[in-house]
Amino acid sequence: MAEELKFPDGFLWGSATASYQVEGGIENNDWAQAAREGKVPAAGRACDQYNRYRDDFDIAKSLGQNAHRFSIEWARIEPEEGSFDEAAIEHYRGVLGALRERGLEPFVTLWHFTLPVWFARIGGFENKKAPFYFARYCEYVVKGLGDSARFWMTINEPMIYASQGYFRGIWPPFSRNILKFKRVVDNLITSHNIAYKKIKGMKSDLQIGIAKNNIDFDSTRFNLVGQLVKFFGYFIWKHYFFKKIRSRQDFIGLNYYFHKHFGYKIYEEKSDMGSTIYSPAIHHVLTELKKYRKPVYITENGIADATDAKRAEFIKEHLRWVHRAIHDGVDVRGYFYWSLLDNFEWDKGFKPRFGLVEMNYETMGRNIRPSAYEYARICKTNSIILDSNF
Repeated sequence: MAEELKFPDGFLWGSATASYQVEGGIENNDWAQAAREGKVPAAGRACDQYNRYRDDFDIAKSLGQNAHRFSIEWARIEPEEGSFDEAAIEHYRGVLGALRERGLEPFVTLWHFTLPVWFARIGGFENKKAPFYFARYCEYVVKGLGDSARFWMTINEPMIYASQGYFRGIWPPFSRNILKFKRVVDNLITSHNIAYKKIKGMKSDLQIGIAKNNIDFDSTRFNLVGQLVKFFGYFIWKHYFFKKIRSRQDFIGLNYYFHKHFGYKIYEEKSDMGSTIYSPAIHHVLTELKKYRKPVYITENGIADATDAKRAEFIKEHLRWVHRAIHDGVDVRGYFYWSLLDNFEWDKGFKPRFGLVEMNYETMGRNIRPSAYEYARICKTNSIILDSNF
């Protein structure tokens, strides 16, 4: 017999995008510069969402979504140091208006990995004045757009950014330096805290947080390497940043993709990118957030699945464990699938396919995948249906 699991009234259902990954035409940030140097793939037109956002939001609305997360491109707003482009603000004001017109609650990310070229040239978040530059940018944007959105995220995935750019060295600025890694993380913490204070000083009713990627690490107690990784993961990767901004976040944005276990072998399905599909792990990372006593929004959760064979079940199974976390006392108030569209996946280019909507990058055509309609049923009914075999 099937079982229906209802989510709390007012639960937000949406999908997410990020500016450089979908907008197209951004040539004045560090990723575009790295592409010109042949170090990473070029984003080019991406999904041309800069011009087609209204059509994309129509799709999101048709799929029963009531919220949408997107990011603002710093390089558009401040193309040169201290020089702000009001036309860019007007564009994003139009984006926010289009979301509101369609009944989609905006979640705005102020910074999603990419840096204006001028900022990258002076060291980016290595620069001791980085918090000043970042907070000034945030203040300008919120001053111009703060009346159009309630939810704001200053930073997306700070630990991923620092790790990929300063530890693994596969993203700009392609560094492998543990001291720089630590400096960047600490500067990001300071950047958020100063930006939070400035934004709250302008509009105290705005809800401000970050989007943080937490990885689930598991190990048998007899596996020393696994235990060390689990210790590092819990105290450094998962909670160091949150603890440092604890008094300056109104909600927690959780991005969940990765589970890693040590010391035992079990069969687990993989995504197209080789990531383990293990839905109970989202319950693990959610319950670890209870101690902060903040509302939680799952701001990213998704799968690379070009054939769309696994996506519907992936969403349903992860939401089953989200529902369990709510039952266990975690104040989860929304879920954003990554991503609305197939998009530019950083150093992987356009090959990974995460979208509810399939992109034809030659024609810019959009094709709604079958899994999107399965997710739409969940959004429209505010519930998931479990088959009798669960």
